[in-house]
Amino acid sequence: MSPVAKYALGAGAVALVSWFLFPNLIALLITAGLVAAPVVAYFMLDESQRARLKRVRRRQLGR
Repeated sequence: MSPVAKYALGAGAVALVSWFLFPNLIALLITAGLVAAPVVAYFMLDESQRARLKRVRRRQLGR
């Protein structure tokens, strides 16, 4: 299982559990944080780092 799939599965499980354990607003904030964390991390990369990440992803898709 790829690291991205593991993150998505874990984030989905945490979001689902949080909807049952916490009030709606707190669960919504937790879910938004789980989605926003990788997006913010990607946008913090330099242009060269983003290009390198894109090349690596393309190379892995071609396997």
